[in-house]
Amino acid sequence: MHTNSTDTDAMPSHLFLLNAAVPSASTAFLAGLGLCLSLIVAIGAQNTYVLRQGLRREHVALVVAVCIALDSVLVALGVSGLAGFLAHSPALLQAVALAGAAVLVWYGGQALRRALQPHTLHTPIHGRGQPRKQVLAQVLSISLLNPHVYLDTVLLIGSVGAQQPHGQQTLFWLGASCASALWFAGLGFGARWLAPLFERPMAWRVLDTLVAVMMATLAWGLLRGL
Repeated sequence: MHTNSTDTDAMPSHLFLLNAAVPSASTAFLAGLGLCLSLIVAIGAQNTYVLRQGLRREHVALVVAVCIALDSVLVALGVSGLAGFLAHSPALLQAVALAGAAVLVWYGGQALRRALQPHTLHTPIHGRGQPRKQVLAQVLSISLLNPHVYLDTVLLIGSVGAQQPHGQQTLFWLGASCASALWFAGLGFGARWLAPLFERPMAWRVLDTLVAVMMATLAWGLLRGL
């Protein structure tokens, strides 16, 4: 069968450009979505904090919103070129690592104290809990003073996004932001399904012990890398 070579030429230019751009645009979006999910779905300080607040049903919307907003801003900074700057600023990264290790040690110590004092473990799921400002300060410190957050969002995701074609960087960022929103919303608001289990004091003891061990391990990893 003979193919008319003028079919492509007869196609309106704006339709031809649209057809050519759609696969690339969707690829950029999915690349940001997939890369962010692959890095964010891991047990770390930030995810553990979101999970614990979700189990306590304590300012969950605030914690989830802050985590999503921080990820979106940091990825945007990386895509815009901050990744290259940080890669050439080892002193800045070391300062962040020291501050992050201190926060991890403090938070791990608080978790260990809760694990060793049974009367403080059985926290009511619907209790008053901590003040809103205190929770905000905690999620900001755990997020912003954790060098792994910058490595994942600014350096890794941001550098990949910066390599995208100029017209597709925004779509890459949007995909990464959607991944962050899906993960933190699911983790924070989905934790309530585990609430019956964590009405037992022993469950809180186990969780806080694991949190303490994890925070200590992360802090040691940061200090050892200096």
